[in-house]
This record gives sequence, C-alpha cells and structure tokens, in this order.
Amino acid sequence: MDINPKIFREYDIRGIVDKDLSLEFVEYLGRGIGTFFREHGKKRVALGRDARLSSPAYSDAISRGLLSTGCSVVEIGLVPTPLLYFAVYYKKNEAAVMITGSHNPPEYNGFKMMVGEETLYGETIQQVYKIIKEGKVITDKPGTRSSYDIIPEYESYVLKDVRLRRKLKVVLDAGNGTAGFVAVPIFRKLGCDVTELYCEPDGMFPNHHPDPTLPEAMEDLVKKVRETGADFGVGYDGDGDRIGVVDDQGNLLWGDQLMIVFARDVLPANPGATVISEVKASKLLYEEIKRLGGRPIMWRTGHSLI
Repeated sequence: MDINPKIFREYDIRGIVDKDLSLEFVEYLGRGIGTFFREHGKKRVALGRDARLSSPAYSDAISRGLLSTGCSVVEIGLVPTPLLYFAVYYKKNEAAVMITGSHNPPEYNGFKMMVGEETLYGETIQQVYKIIKEGKVITDKPGTRSSYDIIPEYESYVLKDVRLRRKLKVVLDAGNGTAGFVAVPIFRKLGCDVTELYCEPDGMFPNHHPDPTLPEAMEDLVKKVRETGADFGVGYDGDGDRIGVVDDQGNLLWGDQLMIVFARDVLPANPGATVISEVKASKLLYEEIKRLGGRPIMWRTGHSLI
C-alpha cells in the first residue's frame, strides 16, 4: 500500500479523498492510531465525523481498524468538532478521533486525534506514521462498538451556564457544515431571534467555501445581517471549530478583535489571567491585554499547539 508521508501534518492527518485516503488506507490508519492509543494505555475511543460525502465510509473503515487493536469505539456520529472534545472532557472517553476536512474544499478529508485530554500534533503524529510505515500494528480481541447522542448533554451544559440580558437578533451561517443543527437550537433556547443561512449539512458546500476567515465566504452573512437589522452574525467553518463574526453594521470582526472583546469581559473578573493568542494576531491585542491587567502570550498557530 502506497502511503503519502505528507498527509501526516503538524496537527492533523489530511489528504485528498481516494487519492491519498483510500478506504484500505483509512482502515489501516485506524489500526495505527489504535496501536498508538493502546501503547498509551487508552482503549475507549470517541469517534465523530463531519458532513463531507466521504466521512461516513471513512468512519466505518477507521472504526474497523480501531476495533481490531482491542479499542472500543463510541460513535457520536455527525457533530461539530468541539462536541468531540466535550465527549472526552465530560464523558471521560480515553481517546478520540474526528473525521473532518475542517475548512478545506470538498475533495479533502482528514483526521484529528486526542489521547486523554491532549490533542496529537508534531512528533506524536509522526509516531503514528512510524507505526503504520513499519507495520508495527497490534491485533487484539476486538473491542465493542456503540453509539451515543452527545448533543443533548452539550446543549444542556451550555444553557446551564449562559444567560442573555436581552433578546438578540442573530444570523447564523453554518456554511453547510455541522454547526447549524447544534447552534441554532441553542441560540433559540437562549431567547434569540435566529435567521438561518445554509444550516443544512451538505458535504459539497454548494453556497460558499467553508472558511469564515475569508471575506468572500462571509458576503451572504454580511448582506443578511444588514437586511434583517440583526445585532450580529456568526459564520462557522465545515466542522464548527472556527468562526467569523459580523457586527450590527455588517462589518467583519477579525479574530484578534474578538479576543479583545473577550478579554474586556474576562480580565476584570480575573485580574492577572493569562491570555494566549497566535503569531498572526495584531500588536493591538497584546497591548490591550496588558492594559487590562492580563498576561499576554504569543504562540504558534494551530489548535493543537495553542
């Protein structure tokens, strides 16, 4: 089996469907990941996927691979990536795999992994590659395969801790990814008047590219916020772990501007707290964190690294 080493990236495994990621390879990848998990004393694995057309078949294939190493698989199905993290942190699953191409075009797919509460990146991903390349996968008595609906518990967790001072008018653009069917009910139960844009999952992303950090992907959201007189709009990427925000005038708020908003809310109640952002953030963010009494740290880009 030919394996493209370039798909083993800094903080995920990602390639082109069928070209880099055949079903045969994905099943063997599951064996490699399962071996890595077992070597680290983990057996109970949460497995989620995004809405890409290849994701259901990849889920079945990687599940077979994981099971063959003695891991047990808890399938949480079609979910945004943050709900996979929730399944680890709050449901005490020992490891996790998310099948997602994130904000990339439809022909891509990939895999994000966790061991315990830590995401795999850098050298640990290369260790998985080494296991696969050298054929050092283990075979054990197959684990169990079950399913679990994590969405109601996640919704309850959010609603328990969040209160709004007034009713807000909001536009949500899920970009045909996985965020819409989770975010829309939560916003409505918080009392918001919600206008939906592209909230039906569609792995071809027919309306715009699933990356809300691109201005061209936010054009419809900007128009709808202005048209409806909304207080703000939120755009999500393909797996719901990246957002773009539009204010009530239809202006885009970039990530460092959002961090300033969050810091102004958090730091007065938590003086001296540390705030971490990435190297692409503006100098203004770090200066504002200092002004507010926080301790800014500039760090490398990437969810695993942060």
